[in-house]
Amino acid sequence: MAKRIMVVEDNDLNRKLFCDVLRTQGYEVEPVADGEVALDAARRLQPHLIIMDIQLPRISGVDLIEQAKRDIALAAIPVLAVTAFAGKGDEERIRAAGAAGYLAKPVSIMPFMNAVKELLPA
Repeated sequence: MAKRIMVVEDNDLNRKLFCDVLRTQGYEVEPVADGEVALDAARRLQPHLIIMDIQLPRISGVDLIEQAKRDIALAAIPVLAVTAFAGKGDEERIRAAGAAGYLAKPVSIMPFMNAVKELLPA
């Protein structure tokens, strides 16, 4: 059975790229464009991994990660944070919120897939 990955990304091109790359690798992918519905979608879908953009409109990806880690239905799902906002101390802050992985945009395909495979053991 294919592993299910939820991609939370408001940028249409990035979301399509992430989803297309993951699908070519055999993953089942659920795109979510709106961070405000991300946690409800995760509860419904129960993905094996959440890829979370940090800079979302109206809600921070960091806040979503913190909320997910406090939610018994979502706490065990690893989160790979992906952000263009990669300043000093950001990775530590994002990991402290509960992200299991971190990538700065622009993301190259190989590091992206390596991060996904690291968080999704076979």
